Amino acid sequence: MGPAALVAAAFIGPGTVVTASLAGANFGYALLWALVFSVLATMILQEMAARLGVVTGKGLGENIRAAIAHPGLRWLVVSLIFAAVIIGNSVYQGGNISGARMGLADLLPIDGQWIPLILGVLAAIVLWQGSYKVIENVLIGLVLLMSLAFLATFILTEPNWGDLFSGLLVPSIPSGSLLMVVALIGTTVVPYNLFLHSSSCAQKWHSPEDLQQARQDIYVSIPLGGLISMAIVATAASAFFGQAINIESAADLGKAMTPLFGDGATLFMATGLFAAGLSSSLTAPLASAYALSGVLGYSNNLQDKKFRAIWLSILSVGVIIASLGLKPIEVILFAQVANGLLLPVMALFLVWVCNHRDLGEYRNSLRQNILGSIVCAVAIGLGGRSIAAGLGWL
Repeated sequence: MGPAALVAAAFIGPGTVVTASLAGANFGYALLWALVFSVLATMILQEMAARLGVVTGKGLGENIRAAIAHPGLRWLVVSLIFAAVIIGNSVYQGGNISGARMGLADLLPIDGQWIPLILGVLAAIVLWQGSYKVIENVLIGLVLLMSLAFLATFILTEPNWGDLFSGLLVPSIPSGSLLMVVALIGTTVVPYNLFLHSSSCAQKWHSPEDLQQARQDIYVSIPLGGLISMAIVATAASAFFGQAINIESAADLGKAMTPLFGDGATLFMATGLFAAGLSSSLTAPLASAYALSGVLGYSNNLQDKKFRAIWLSILSVGVIIASLGLKPIEVILFAQVANGLLLPVMALFLVWVCNHRDLGEYRNSLRQNILGSIVCAVAIGLGGRSIAAGLGWL
């Protein structure tokens, strides 16, 4: 496990836990196939991002800056990345810390008002070390903790294995589930992970000969992240499908499971939620710093002052939002629209740049281009849905 573990840690956050819980509670095992598709799509895009980072020694942000020579077009792309990644991650960071707060509050007798600050300080200490290896090791540990916690919860609920495998292998869209399918895919195929992964690979590996290691990392870490999401869907399906239950947060799921499966289920769910929130609290600021530093031409050295200033700003806003319980709906809607624009743009750019002649023998093959084009088409659909939702059309 290596840089791809950062991707898994990033897409398994409190928002994913809630989305997966709602999918299972409302539609049973029927939408598990959407997670299978999203894992495959993520692996396709992240392989390109990893290859770009390893071969060029630069992250996606730096490659965007190098490829776009026209000042006006570059300004437009930088503005879009700033809006979607920086502003969006600042707001979503509040949700990450709030999720970790709910999990920690169920584990330890701590005054809830201080938890966001404690979590923010913990994240800042890890990032301030300025060591990629430290960050990677911490996030690998959190991914493994999430895996143990959510898989243990899944086992406690004793799933219906026949329905589970049917949901995995037979695509279906029950009435009223289309937007949930889009949401499940959208929580896994995340645009800022392309920046995070390419830059992380560029820091860890420095020769095209290391590509095999990067791919093996993807084949282990991304499916493990998908398995966690599937376990959450199956847990909610086993416990609550067909019942009248209102789940508005991941904490609601843990509390509702206590009468059925005892305190163990609540303990495991709280542990998983804490790990999910803290891991995303680390990756969101880090990805923002990589993205903005790359497109603005700043150094992506983890100890660089400008790099630290970017992630510290994102982290600080998240702590404030989580501490005050703010719900900046208009900003969230704006970020949703911007992210809807960014995902297909970044996916298309990634496919394009991976066909550049500078990559030589490491350019995309025909098969990779076909698969990448399919994922781009889905990304355009997801982008349209996000924009429509943000504008109130859905």
